[in-house]
Formats: sequence, C-alpha cells, structure tokens
Amino acid sequence: MKMTKKGAALLSAAAVAGALTGAAAQAQDKEFTIAVSIPAATHGWTGGVVYHAQEAEKQLEAAFPNIDVIVSTASSATAQVSSLEDLSATNKLDALVILPFTSEELTGPVEQIASNGTFITVVDRGLADPSIQDLYVAGDNIAVGANTAKWLVDKLGGQGEIVVLRGIPTVIDDERIKGFQDVIDQSDIKILDIQYANWNQDEAFSLMQDYLGKYPHIDAVWANDDDMLLGVIEAVDQAKRDEVQYMLGGNGMKQVIEMVKAGDERTPISTPYPPSMIASAMYMTAAQFAGQAPMRGSFKLDAPLITPENADQFYFPESPF
Repeated sequence: MKMTKKGAALLSAAAVAGALTGAAAQAQDKEFTIAVSIPAATHGWTGGVVYHAQEAEKQLEAAFPNIDVIVSTASSATAQVSSLEDLSATNKLDALVILPFTSEELTGPVEQIASNGTFITVVDRGLADPSIQDLYVAGDNIAVGANTAKWLVDKLGGQGEIVVLRGIPTVIDDERIKGFQDVIDQSDIKILDIQYANWNQDEAFSLMQDYLGKYPHIDAVWANDDDMLLGVIEAVDQAKRDEVQYMLGGNGMKQVIEMVKAGDERTPISTPYPPSMIASAMYMTAAQFAGQAPMRGSFKLDAPLITPENADQFYFPESPF
C-alpha cells in the first residue's frame, strides 16, 4: 500500500483525534508501553527524526493517558543494541518502534524482542529480515534514486562522467543506489566512483576532495542525501571546479529546498524524504492499542521530484531539517 506525504499527515491527526474523543473504551482499561528507538541527531535528517519523535511522544501521551511512550536515542549501532537490551530488561514492551542505525547489527536484537510478543514497527532503514516486523513505514527509496537518475540522464543527454556518495550500509541506502544505478546503466553515463560517506557532511567533504583529486573531469555528483550534498558543494567550490554541472542530494532539507526555490543552477531539484515519518509510525503503532483498526504491512511515501514549481509544498521553515 502506498501512502503520500499528505496521507501520512492526515493519518497522524486522525489517530490523535480518535483518541481524544474517547473512542476506544477497551484501551483505557490497560496500560501499554511503546518504546521508540532512533539514532541520535548525528546529522540534519536524524535531528529532524528526534524532533518529530519527541513531539509525537507528547501528543500521544496527552491523547492516550494509559500509553507510556519511551523515546531512546543512540549515537551508534552498538549503542542502539545496548539501549534495546536495557529497554527490554527494564520494561514490558507492548510495542517497539525502531529506526535501526544499521540493518544487519540491529536485526538480531529486534528479533529477540519480537520473540516476546512485542509488536514491531520498523521505520526507514529496514531490517535484514523483514519477516520480523509487523509494520514498516518508509519512503520509496528505489524511487528516490530512480527519479533523480532519470532527471540527470535527461539533463546530461545520456552521456558524461559522474561520482556517487553512499550513506550508511543499510537497506534504504542499497535501495537508493539500486534505483539510481538501474537507470544510469541504461545510458552512456559512467559512474567513476562510488563510496560511503555515512550521510555526514564532513565525511562527504573529505570524500569529494578525494574524488576531485582523482578525476580531472566530473560532470555531476549524486550525494544521495542533503547533508552530504552540502559537503560536496563546499569541496567543489573550494576546488573551483566549474565543470561540475549538477550536484544533487535528496531528503528535502529546508536549506536545499531554499536553493531549489531560488533556481540554483547546480542544485535545481531534490526529492522528499520527511523525518516526520517517525511520528506517523508512532501514531500507527499506538492505534494497535487504542481500539483503532489494526495496521499491518508496508506503507511507503511517494518520492516526486522537488522543483522550483512545487518547492513550496515541501518547505517547512520551522522544522529543524
């Protein structure tokens, strides 16, 4: 089932409204605990995730007095594993909403929690074994990569030399890269290099410096993420490499949306990947215990290109991201 960005927002509002009307008598007779495990604000997008998770925690606990929401952040995969162990040891978890730091390292710990009968909602970065999850909420990462690549192939006339920056080793990074490469492979565009920069601006700056040192001509860069894009732009500007025609990211960071709105020639598009999806996942999970219709399966947000013509729809100046 696909869900648009607007659909996600309406779903969260409906869940809270339903609770406030006291629609679920059975939910008031029992206490529930929902743990939310997310990466710490290690870059802009996860900063937005933390913000929206904390806001959703306040709204859910106000709407559902019998539901205790525990938001836990972790700065690494190892720290997230330890945090899960602590959460499960000190609480009886009715549900776990998790945005895994990495897919492989978190699969086993989440499977262990699921074996206790805990409802599992996975957000964004999928687990290595999707059968563990009851609910999955994410953006359409294949489309993020493919839509960006289609635009780039068109603008470069199907020819040129480009470099790509990967994020963190996760299912969503794999999907973005697959979507992008599948389209590029149908053209005469050559990918000179593709390496990880961990969705980090500083690491992207350093990696782009390496690319610029290795390759005398680069037509375009796909940074896979707007945090990394900022590092790429800084490196290209410092090197004064005017031949780089396009530098593209993704996720819809407000700073990048401002560039798109202004008609920046090198960054004229982006793709949405709202961190508020964590809040939608929390509302949907709470619905399992509030007499709402149980929600299971996969819910994906669309990934249309953000252009100067539609950028206002994706611009939220009050958001931290």
